[in-house]
Amino acid sequence: MKYLKTILFSTILLVTTAISAQDISKNALGIRVGDNDGFGGEISYQRYMSDNNRLEFDLGFRNSNKVDAFKLVALYQWVNVIDTNFNWFIGAGAGFGSFNAPINDGTFILAAADLGIEYNFNIPIVMSLDIRPELGFNDNYSDDLDLDIALGIRYQF
Repeated sequence: MKYLKTILFSTILLVTTAISAQDISKNALGIRVGDNDGFGGEISYQRYMSDNNRLEFDLGFRNSNKVDAFKLVALYQWVNVIDTNFNWFIGAGAGFGSFNAPINDGTFILAAADLGIEYNFNIPIVMSLDIRPELGFNDNYSDDLDLDIALGIRYQF
């Protein structure tokens, strides 16, 4: 885990030297499909805030042999240009949800970060790949760091 943190921190430092303004669509709606202790999908909405900032809201579910969960996560993201239609983004936020496990049910809260890349096609579609470390605060659901890796496809309008 320490090796992964070092790589993420180094990547962030190297890439932040190339920050520049980016055209972000006013709205984007789609899905985000990934794996975080079980397969899950999310309905994902992004909202423009400024030239290189946006909000992202994800409502999703996760299921595995141990637990089924619904969660809502909100992130503030900084978007930066790599190449013409190719961007990278970083963000931070929080979320909450509920879970159903064989032994008990309950609610949870989490803190999240986000690091990813995205490609804006010449049609109003954006595809992204991101990693979202989530720190859960409920011993019965998750009280440690989970890495949520996901592919997102959104329609921009």
